[in-house]
Amino acid sequence: MNGLVLSQGCELTLPGCTDGGPLFGNKAPQVCGVRVELEMQALWRQFDQLGTEMIVTKSGRRMFPTFQVRISGMDPSAEYVLLMDFIPVDDKRYRYAFHSSSWLVAGRADVAAPSRMHFHPDSPAPGAQWMKQTVSFDTLKLTNNLLDDNGHMILNSMHRYQPRFHVVYVDPAPDSHLNAYKNFCSFSFPETRFMAVTAYQNHRITQLKIASNPFAKGFRTSDPQAWEGTARSLEASCPPDGSTEPLSTKSREQGTCPSKSSSRQIGSSSALLQECELPRHKEDSVELGKRDGTGLMTHAHFLHIPVYWDYAGSSH
Repeated sequence: MNGLVLSQGCELTLPGCTDGGPLFGNKAPQVCGVRVELEMQALWRQFDQLGTEMIVTKSGRRMFPTFQVRISGMDPSAEYVLLMDFIPVDDKRYRYAFHSSSWLVAGRADVAAPSRMHFHPDSPAPGAQWMKQTVSFDTLKLTNNLLDDNGHMILNSMHRYQPRFHVVYVDPAPDSHLNAYKNFCSFSFPETRFMAVTAYQNHRITQLKIASNPFAKGFRTSDPQAWEGTARSLEASCPPDGSTEPLSTKSREQGTCPSKSSSRQIGSSSALLQECELPRHKEDSVELGKRDGTGLMTHAHFLHIPVYWDYAGSSH
């Protein structure tokens, strides 16, 4: 698998955080010791082996698996902002070949969507608070609406993306903006990369999501062979935002039919909406510096973080 070599520390992604690199010693002590561990890593790897797909919709869709991490090495009394962005893995657009169950290059990538960052709604907070429990980005939503004004992450369908996680030290110095590159560190986990789609293409992805998502238990049967039929019924029964846009695989091309018991199970299950979208939370908020309820949407260049995936020197 091509990509960046992953380690467990601050030296994960950017040249300024590279172990032994020229700028590593210049990082602020509040961030250079930060370590991040991906939660549900085994599940992420299961999806990655199949080729992870994430649904994007006009109104926005939450991710599953949810991006969750555990953090250590922070200064307990220092304030930190946690945020995420998504960058293209390459400059290609893809299509799914059902006859071979594989992704094929379909041409050059579309024009890049506007670059955004999603701030964790608890930001800023002391390091002690971040380290005491799992940090979850369960309010983050993905959209393909280029005109979105809700702060969702805008992605192009049929393009591959790599999520990135950033830890930013809130430097109280009045001239902190002059040394912004010193106060953040970035982390990437290759197993979290995914293909953005408007409908699941690989039926095995649909099966795994039904099997592993606790909010999709209403779609499960005791027979794993029935998952494909259940997934197909899910496609017809679960519009993401009140439209007729399908959620699941284009299983019409798979030639399978759902059983009557599966249809009854789906029709009566309270998990129907929950498979379309993880449990409802308060509206996504993007805050920096204040907790007055005012959302702040920012472009990726705000923190001077590169917005393109760099393969230079990688060998994973």
